[in-house]
Amino acid sequence: MNTIQNKTSLFSLVLMTASLILMTSSIFAQDAPAPENSKKILLINAKAHIGTGKVIDKSAIGIENDKIVLVKDALAYTYKATDYDTIIDLKGKHIYPGFIAPNTTLGLTEIEAVRASVDEREVGIFNPHVRSLIAYNTDSRVTPTVRTNGVLVGQITPRGGIISGTSSIVHFDAWNWEDAVYKEDDGVHLNWPNSIEKRGWWAEPGPTKKAEKYTEKITEIEQFFDIAKAYHNQKPKDKESIDVRLEGMKKIFSGESNLYIHASLYREINDLINFKKKYNIAKVVIVGGYDSYLLAKKLNENKIAVILQRVHSLPERPEDDVNLPYKLPKILSDAQVLFCIENSGDMEQMGTRNLPFYAGTAVAYGLDYEMAVASLTLNAAKILGIDHKLGSLEVGKDATLFVSEGDALDMMTNNVIMAMIQGRTLNLDNHQKRNYEKYKEKFGLE
Repeated sequence: MNTIQNKTSLFSLVLMTASLILMTSSIFAQDAPAPENSKKILLINAKAHIGTGKVIDKSAIGIENDKIVLVKDALAYTYKATDYDTIIDLKGKHIYPGFIAPNTTLGLTEIEAVRASVDEREVGIFNPHVRSLIAYNTDSRVTPTVRTNGVLVGQITPRGGIISGTSSIVHFDAWNWEDAVYKEDDGVHLNWPNSIEKRGWWAEPGPTKKAEKYTEKITEIEQFFDIAKAYHNQKPKDKESIDVRLEGMKKIFSGESNLYIHASLYREINDLINFKKKYNIAKVVIVGGYDSYLLAKKLNENKIAVILQRVHSLPERPEDDVNLPYKLPKILSDAQVLFCIENSGDMEQMGTRNLPFYAGTAVAYGLDYEMAVASLTLNAAKILGIDHKLGSLEVGKDATLFVSEGDALDMMTNNVIMAMIQGRTLNLDNHQKRNYEKYKEKFGLE
């Protein structure tokens, strides 16, 4: 009897395991990446938002293999149909460089409530050697929903600790992380201490006060950087003397990689500027930067760019203008601070698809339209160090772009009908679209 019960229990366990595997497979499965392009393609008559601030009302964009080979005004360009394998007339439509999502955990977290699908942080406090790239899941079901709005590239960024780890930049149509990578290990992420302690939560914020251990925490960071810089300046004598953690910091001191410092308030930003000077770090980027506009002159003098916090946010202080988060892109633009827009925070993976609409909100609050496009394209590419490949519709750059029937920054008219990554035409279907069609048919909606 006990043997039968044990066998039955074992059989049930096998069935449960198999079911779990099938469920997990269905969660993460998505369509195969698009095939390589071997044709000459001409996209004609679309309004082209170049990404540099320039607009061509009727454009001619030529693509060969994975590159853009032609950018012309269609009204002044004569072509022969025999010169191209495919000619697509896009009259009345808009064409944009692929939007770039900086500071995202897309592909590292699938379902926040399912621990097995969350791989965005590592155990420990100082983890510069932890590489987010090798944890990136190309089969995420969230990714196709993001591509639908023109977000085709992302900076996959770890979370947690004082130094979270090293980010990498990938495109969103690949078999595996090796195929997806655009720039490997582009920078280390340092979470600067909060100068203000907050209580309560966003719906019921409590009183704030100065952080008592702020200076103490900065000292801890400086001690680690002292050790890391000394390690960088000496050559290990043998393999046994190699420190993996400190190896992860070497490119910061050599100027090969960015140091991304996550900070928002005035004191924090002012202190990190002094920190940059103290350790002679060439490439520093602020992530968050709520008060960055108050230190615009200093940021420009020290060549520090800003990955600006989610535009759809609440003000940090009760006395702030209630619309300040919406106005920050315009203010930074006027101050000539190099910036782009991010989407970290609650449900950031799914919310990445809304990145274009954050830029649209900034336009509604004064930001020039083409500057808003640049904040998602060329500015982001410059900050991340990939502007030689991406960020604008220019000859020689990768054919990573998309076409929308309407304004891509307007949620009412944005409708992406075509997208390419490195010249490969993407399948823009996703499970949300399929569910929409399914239930539209069920309820007889047109």
